[in-house]
Amino acid sequence: MIDSKNKGVRALGLCSGGLDSILAGLVLKQQGIEVAWVTFETPFFSADKARAASRITGIPLMVQRITEVYLPMLRHPAIGYGKNMNPCMDCHTLMFRLAGERMRLEGFDFLFSGEVLGQRPMSQSKTSLRYVEKHSGFEGYILRPLSARRLPVTIPETDGRVDRERLLDLSGRSRKPQIALAKAFGVTEYPAPAGGCLLTDPNYSRRLKDLFDHQAQVREAELELLKYGRHFRFDDHTKIVVGRTMGENQKIVDHHDPACDTLLKLKSYPGPTVLVTGQTSPAAVKQAAAICAGYSKAPLDQEADILVTTSTQKEVIRVLPLPPDTVIARLI
Repeated sequence: MIDSKNKGVRALGLCSGGLDSILAGLVLKQQGIEVAWVTFETPFFSADKARAASRITGIPLMVQRITEVYLPMLRHPAIGYGKNMNPCMDCHTLMFRLAGERMRLEGFDFLFSGEVLGQRPMSQSKTSLRYVEKHSGFEGYILRPLSARRLPVTIPETDGRVDRERLLDLSGRSRKPQIALAKAFGVTEYPAPAGGCLLTDPNYSRRLKDLFDHQAQVREAELELLKYGRHFRFDDHTKIVVGRTMGENQKIVDHHDPACDTLLKLKSYPGPTVLVTGQTSPAAVKQAAAICAGYSKAPLDQEADILVTTSTQKEVIRVLPLPPDTVIARLI
């Protein structure tokens, strides 16, 4: 049953789209609090799960693209990275800061999230949650409804906008309490708890580190390209990307920059789309063409014709295929 005494109180939640986010929103709604969500998008994580959660619950969702402000933090996270290129602590801090700015602009009373104390040992310990709150700039205004009674009292609890006794005291990694609570709320549809952040993926992280090591400025399309194909480092200024499937070939075309990138494709045999990006040189294009032929259906003992497309011209060059096992050392 929804309480009406908190009518007029508004809460803005950070939504990942997972079950914990859903439950945190519903726990507050049960107190009669008007709840909305914000979620953030970059090439590293999407708002797809959050959109699904909004559809399931009816809680309104705002989506904000933050790549421009996210990249400086990602290059130089104050706390550093996790196992891969994931700056979880600084990522959470940035998101709460951005959500807090929106809270002030749009007249919300406080922030909340679905974080559960101890669910993730590194990023959801008491120390970690405290760090994020302190450095977000919104100390006292971040409520974690699922674990609130195990955490310090927040301002909206102190001033009566939220009834602390009706918040939860969950902790640890078990999902059983959340599943039982979802059943009580009548929620039967929710995603698995697995994360969706590419920065925790070792292969993507390795490619991202290589990109950061070689470029001071990075286009968002280059971050998208890291998701697809095989990536070869030709030299400090040039990279070659080779599609593995028809779908990846199209993604490479979709995300390339016609003004500065070079595309290669075999004329007479099925094969990959290949991209040369960076300071393209004739030597790099020739190497990319040979790699393109080597990963195709063209005979390895015969020269193949490769269509090369740049910003200014199209030309066909003929190269002898380079077998994949001879270029594996350059693979990122």
